[in-house]
Amino acid sequence: MRLVCLDLEGVLVPEIWIAFAEATGIPELRITTRDEPDYDKLMKYRIEILARKGLKLADIQRVIGGMDPLPGAGGFIDALRARTQFVILSDTFEQFAKPLMAKLGYPTLFCNSLLVDSAGSITGYELRQKDGKRKSVEAFKTLNFTVFAAGDSFNDLAMIRAADSGCLFRPPAAIRTQCEDLSCTDDYASFLARIDEFLAS
Repeated sequence: MRLVCLDLEGVLVPEIWIAFAEATGIPELRITTRDEPDYDKLMKYRIEILARKGLKLADIQRVIGGMDPLPGAGGFIDALRARTQFVILSDTFEQFAKPLMAKLGYPTLFCNSLLVDSAGSITGYELRQKDGKRKSVEAFKTLNFTVFAAGDSFNDLAMIRAADSGCLFRPPAAIRTQCEDLSCTDDYASFLARIDEFLAS
């Protein structure tokens, strides 16, 4: 049986932290896993900025509530759902993802959790599993799934390489340059065609 594993932000929905950076006018929050491969370093940096600026989880959730999937993502998900099973593997947080999952028809999502104090401030985060994207792909393979994986960031590379097949979707130039062994696609039509090739192989 075949299974598709997809990243969320940058593939199906906009980058949440970039949207929040734009809404708050804090350019330092624009840094994402497309820029910084060390996820723990990135999250500690974000949490420090939030604390310094007095921003809480509710402030981020208000911005997320006004966000929509990327143009074309809904149709892509509908077409993919008609073809095969898929799972979203993301380093986002359950407290962020729910409104966006509703707009995508509630696909299966594996993600992380934020630690929030009684005042609503984000104090830390809890990984579902360290290196969870790669380990999820490897676990699916032990269940006799043949896996296709796709994403756009540094934190997607391990799962793509662990899968039986995969590609990058709209990655930044730095990742394209460093990962010439991985194929890239930049629109949903060619992305779906790439998955169709996998399903037919």
